[in-house]
Amino acid sequence: MSKLFIPIASGSLSMPNRVVIAPMCQYSAEEGRMTDWHMIHLGQLALSGAGLLTIEATAVSPEGRITYADTGLWDDATEAAMVPVMQAIRRWSDIPVAIQLAHAGRKASTEKPWLGGAQIPPGQPNGWQTVAPSALPFAAGENAPEALDRVGMERIRDAFAEAARRSLRLGFDAIQIHAAHGYLLHEFLSPLSNRREDAWGGSLENRMRFPLEVFEAIKAVVPGDYPVSVRVSGTDWVDGGWDIGQTVALAQELQARGCAAIHVSSGGLDPRQQIPVAPGYQVPLARAVKAAVDMPVVAVGLITDYDHAEAIVATGDADMVALARGILYDPRWPWHAAAHLGAQVHAAPQYLRCQPRAHRALFRDA
Repeated sequence: MSKLFIPIASGSLSMPNRVVIAPMCQYSAEEGRMTDWHMIHLGQLALSGAGLLTIEATAVSPEGRITYADTGLWDDATEAAMVPVMQAIRRWSDIPVAIQLAHAGRKASTEKPWLGGAQIPPGQPNGWQTVAPSALPFAAGENAPEALDRVGMERIRDAFAEAARRSLRLGFDAIQIHAAHGYLLHEFLSPLSNRREDAWGGSLENRMRFPLEVFEAIKAVVPGDYPVSVRVSGTDWVDGGWDIGQTVALAQELQARGCAAIHVSSGGLDPRQQIPVAPGYQVPLARAVKAAVDMPVVAVGLITDYDHAEAIVATGDADMVALARGILYDPRWPWHAAAHLGAQVHAAPQYLRCQPRAHRALFRDA
């Protein structure tokens, strides 16, 4: 039996297979509100046969958006805009759905990627003042962020908790906290971006303190068995930065606090990063974390080949594999992987007639 298509559970969440659709920003919201694009985009992915669909990085406050076109969940209007999208998914698919809650920190206030992605300074249209652990810009020449004081940190922590409450009302099956890719919580973790001299800077224990506070704040407002996971960067790929040893320590602290799973990515914090990009280049990071914890570990990063994905799970390098760009290119990737590996996926009854004769047992409903 294919290991990739064996069900897995985490807390109250049961997934029919180990294929996770990673959160992918669409930069198509209006004032934080989802639009018809999200209905189309998420609707097709909900019919993919994957084990879990994760909503894109969703800002917990307006200044926490990467761009002015990011999805948010900070008020009644942004919450209401998600209702029809979730209703459509629930009507036509039984795929579990998670939401990633995020704050972009010093990497906020930028242009859409296809318009260059450059920082938009405060005072310019669609720009605002960013915040971070320390007043250090992401790149030379950018407008520096304001260093957060304790009041600002508490406001952001509470915004994460409030977004979690809204996520429960919307019926999400799980919450993921974004602590990767150089955004705010990762900025607190890395000594390259966190130069604070108070209780939230300096030692590893101090640098982990605020991300763990955010995790605990969310756990405090959700049911006990409700799954809250965290996405991390396993390394900054820069000497002297956040690395896999510190990631393992963070993972162990999260597990002790009831973390449901950890999704191991990398990079994004510093323009000097040197990333050895190749198929599965981040899998060793997931493997190192998995060796140190008992909670499920998700591997991600240029995993596009069916046998490669199967091997990652079968050898125990990770418990699940996440797809992003690959599943945008091929929204039926789980179907094709299941056919290749002799497994089954769920398909909508409207699609049952397309089952290939060579794979008569591919669809569970057939």
